[in-house]
Amino acid sequence: MAKTHSLASPPTLQELCAAGPLSLFLDFDGTLVEIAATPDGIAVPERLGDALFALATRMEGRLALVSGRAIPDIERHLGPLRVARAGSHGIARELADGTPIGELAEALPEDAAGALRAFAAERGFALEEKQHGAALHFRAAPELEPHGLTFAEQLARTHGLEVKRGKSVIELVRPGASKAGAVRAFMELPPFAGSRPVFVGDDITDEDGFAATAAMGGFGILVGERSPTAASYQLAGPAAVHDWLAL
Repeated sequence: MAKTHSLASPPTLQELCAAGPLSLFLDFDGTLVEIAATPDGIAVPERLGDALFALATRMEGRLALVSGRAIPDIERHLGPLRVARAGSHGIARELADGTPIGELAEALPEDAAGALRAFAAERGFALEEKQHGAALHFRAAPELEPHGLTFAEQLARTHGLEVKRGKSVIELVRPGASKAGAVRAFMELPPFAGSRPVFVGDDITDEDGFAATAAMGGFGILVGERSPTAASYQLAGPAAVHDWLAL
């Protein structure tokens, strides 16, 4: 059930791991790094990729990044990934060694991608094109949101796509892209299977991850403020997440 009250801080990671096998699913923007005005404007802590690999090693491999970004984009900021990951809102999934999970995700139809490019250029949105979707960013001009949402919903109906909402962003993706789906896919496989899942995230799309982990006996940790939420615990921001993970 969604919660509307302030949430407590989670137990320490050491305490949770002492209680039994634990799996961590971590969002990227707003969770491991502060959100920036543009996708490329993020400040990534030095050697964050190495720190995540070290944490995954301590977790016996039970750690995955689950991000709205495409996997190559995450690697552009972190370097070659040595942990499990799911990109494009969970629809592109790979194990730590790069082995893909499930069918390969498709790119947007070119007609839809072209219409988005033209719309973004005409209306002043920052367009982020991904392997398996595209995003209209409007953090610098919040008044653009209703125009972008109306256009994205019309385009989605025309091409059989789905609209994802986030902080100052509207995204178009193929059907089936969800962070819940990524969590369920990882939890069916070693080394995740049989563990208690925990999802850490900050945005609306992370609510799917919170709900999925709760359904499997785990819980979600909300980063920052939002209400209502399906998370059980809360951390103030990326710095608090780094402290909790001991990165």
